[in-house]
Amino acid sequence: MSELKEAEISEEEIQQLYEKLNREAEESGYHLNPDTDQTKFLIRGILINQKRYGYWNCPCRLSSGIKEEDIDIICPCDYRDPDLEEFGACYCSLYVSDEVFEGRKKVRSIPERRGQEKKKEHEKVNLSPGAALGLAYPVYRCKVCGYLTARDQPPGVCPICKAKKDRFERFL
Repeated sequence: MSELKEAEISEEEIQQLYEKLNREAEESGYHLNPDTDQTKFLIRGILINQKRYGYWNCPCRLSSGIKEEDIDIICPCDYRDPDLEEFGACYCSLYVSDEVFEGRKKVRSIPERRGQEKKKEHEKVNLSPGAALGLAYPVYRCKVCGYLTARDQPPGVCPICKAKKDRFERFL
């Protein structure tokens, strides 16, 4: 595929995706980085990756170009919630925590979690109640709306009803 130039992504495309992502983030209990210039720079990268690979690969990570290999880093990536909880922002700082969004906390360097997570996955001995069912991760249930999610930890905010993390219970 030919090398894409930044000029191939219009300001209108960036603005449209910015508005869409911002609306969806807020509706789901997340926030985009309040530094609009930085956020639009990252959105430009997402759009370039969309044109280059056919999917929204994280703009701060190298893609293999093979969707199955990159599935964990398609934006929003699998590492967003753990990064938000631990560091206040995702790896590329497109998404930020309430504290960062409200200016009570500064974004600092976020270590790459991807290689560590893959390593842990291979080393993990699954002792969760779901292990007998062949589940690699524990399942958490939102006590408010019943939403189920399989991951290491429950999300910071339920994507359905916006309940906070403490409203989740271990289900399997």
